[in-house]
Amino acid sequence: MTPEQELIFRRFVHQTYVLDDETWNAFVASWTYFEAKRKTILTTSGEIEKYVYFVLEGVQRAYYVGENDREATVVFTYAPSFSGVADSALTGLPSKYYFETLTSSSFLRIRTDLLHDLMDRHKPIQQLIFRLASLSLYGVLARQAEIQSFSSEEKFRTLLKRSPHLLQLIPHKYIASYLGIDATNFSKLMGSVKL
Repeated sequence: MTPEQELIFRRFVHQTYVLDDETWNAFVASWTYFEAKRKTILTTSGEIEKYVYFVLEGVQRAYYVGENDREATVVFTYAPSFSGVADSALTGLPSKYYFETLTSSSFLRIRTDLLHDLMDRHKPIQQLIFRLASLSLYGVLARQAEIQSFSSEEKFRTLLKRSPHLLQLIPHKYIASYLGIDATNFSKLMGSVKL
């Protein structure tokens, strides 16, 4: 990890929870740099997530495969943010989701067993992970409300406010899946909603 990557990582972490220098040094020492090409599946449904990722570059998605091999994109991640299949990483239970890169991506990553060991040895790291999990739950609940109560156009406009750059970076079929909108309706929205 370069000093610049560490600085980006530290700034992001400290927006959530400030670690003292000794704890930070223990925490950051276990993270390694990792790159993946576009369309690389990093986690497969049925396996336990082995890593927690911090995105430096690129766009990724977690998705579920249902009946008839129909995919449902549940989340996009991009820099700077944590990524991976968090529920599996934290619980040690098999993932119900696939995690893949949609563009070439670079990360810092930590093995989940090392993260759990750090959480056991350093209460501030445990607090950091608790806050990150809490923020993630907050986002999931807000997203669930959007899915259940927003019209297709409201979902589209909300995505444009939150992540407009995704329209230029990834295939629209993934965005339509994430929004729960039929591909034809998504195309109509692209033509009718002013960006």
